[in-house]
Amino acid sequence: MRIHRRRGLTALATIASLASVSVLAAACGSDSDGESSGKVTITVEGWRPGDEQGTIDAVKKQAAAFTKEHPDIVVKPIEWEWNAETFSTQLAGNQLPTTFRVPFTDTKGLAERKQIADVTEYVDKLPYAEDFNPSVLAAAQGTDGKIYGLPTDVYGVGLHYNRDLFEKAGLDPDSPPTTWADVRADAKAIADKTGQAGYVQMSTNNTGGWMLTTLTYALGGRMESDDGTTATIDNDATAEGLQMLHDMRWTDESMGKNTSFEWGTVNEAFAAGKVGMYMSGSDVYNALVTTNQVNPDSYGLAVLPLSDSSDAGILGGGSVAAVSAKATPAEQEAAVLWNDFYRESKNYDPDVAVADAEVLKESDQPIGTPTLPIFDEATWQKVQDAIAPYVNVPRDQMTSFTDGVFDQSLIAEPPAHTQEVYAILDAAVQKVLTDENADIDALLADANEKAQALLG
Repeated sequence: MRIHRRRGLTALATIASLASVSVLAAACGSDSDGESSGKVTITVEGWRPGDEQGTIDAVKKQAAAFTKEHPDIVVKPIEWEWNAETFSTQLAGNQLPTTFRVPFTDTKGLAERKQIADVTEYVDKLPYAEDFNPSVLAAAQGTDGKIYGLPTDVYGVGLHYNRDLFEKAGLDPDSPPTTWADVRADAKAIADKTGQAGYVQMSTNNTGGWMLTTLTYALGGRMESDDGTTATIDNDATAEGLQMLHDMRWTDESMGKNTSFEWGTVNEAFAAGKVGMYMSGSDVYNALVTTNQVNPDSYGLAVLPLSDSSDAGILGGGSVAAVSAKATPAEQEAAVLWNDFYRESKNYDPDVAVADAEVLKESDQPIGTPTLPIFDEATWQKVQDAIAPYVNVPRDQMTSFTDGVFDQSLIAEPPAHTQEVYAILDAAVQKVLTDENADIDALLADANEKAQALLG
């Protein structure tokens, strides 16, 4: 079956970035009604557990719009969220949607294990197949060079901060910190004057390793060699980052008593006004709004401080809209068309971006949250200009990030055994945050040895 796509259709409602724990129930593939009627039926990742009704309604509207344009495809959105620990079980038990998002860091492993489908021939039919940023498309490719989905939700890590706590601490919320020394000083001021944690660091479920890697990059270090064969965890930048966290926790007492945050729990605490600053993907504002009901007036986003090292940069990541390996060829093609319609074309086509913004506006969803371009910056700017009248996020409170991020080097996550290495690093972060006498050099030497055993 070959399905032709018409440009300029209504596109997706953006669902916020990934990385946390999930539940779901739905099967992959066509149902009996779809088969008997000659239609292809696919289930698709629609919303995360806990998302508000407006998000669910927006996704369902998009599914109906897609089916109207493609009457031979029936799209059924379901509740789902990525969880690396349960993915294989869900696949074996036919509990995955036909198509779903997976982190950049997991795509190659899933492809090698033949858990997601090679969709190269269907991606090649898309009108912009030759226009991807090669470094971004690489995240959707396996080691065999084939394409296993569409890259989406591309982000660079930024510094999220609570403007209300800044004001209560006597700080200027329009002048967020620009150095790590500033971060430390501002965190202490917030803790001393408000009683809330001035800065927190994620530390569990691989997010500790993720954010320690982010801090290492910002200070000019790396966790692995470029080819992923050698662990370089015991470097000066990582040691410097851990020492800073130790000093903020034990000397400044600016990190609060809770040291067991992950992506979902830190978002919850931040939205509740209990956290002054934390690092996360630039697109996390969507989740803060749709899941945690953050007060937009209290939110600020700053570009991540970088050291003077020529190797310093920000960690970039995202997700790949992949397709279950159990999907039939017809379902695979339908899934790619859906992901193009729902997730990708709004990043490329200004008309689609406007149509998407109109749907989001109807459901009172965030429009204009900063992300990084999947294509080139010129294409990104055209889309931004087109949706400018619809933007409802506090972009004037995000200018530090939007003005500065394109001047920063974007560095990919460690290329080999990424999540396993992050899990090893979790232990080092947790030890530093819970033991005032932690031996940082010994922790890094041990982590490096364990990581090298994986890489070797």
